[in-house]
Amino acid sequence: DIQGRKIIRALQSAMILGAARAALYTPIDTSALLNSQFREIVTDGAVITGRVGYSTSYAVYVHDPGNPQRFRRSTAKKEFLTLGFEEERSAIDDVVRKELSL
Repeated sequence: DIQGRKIIRALQSAMILGAARAALYTPIDTSALLNSQFREIVTDGAVITGRVGYSTSYAVYVHDPGNPQRFRRSTAKKEFLTLGFEEERSAIDDVVRKELSL
């Protein structure tokens, strides 16, 4: 159905924007963390959910602002995933609006 495809496309576009910004802020040592980034869309009845994350076991510790660390990469930040989506919020809103328009 057209509406379902539009929603999936809007979610995919939003996740790509946020994930790309998060990748810029992701700390790099061996690139394992950066390369473990994933995106998925799950449909459960009428609920469609998009999710972006990192599959390495230590991602949560690197992301946690309560765990101080020094990063080699100048663009690396704590809470890189959250910040990536927060900073792309207006672009995400625009792309979702565009994808869902008739």
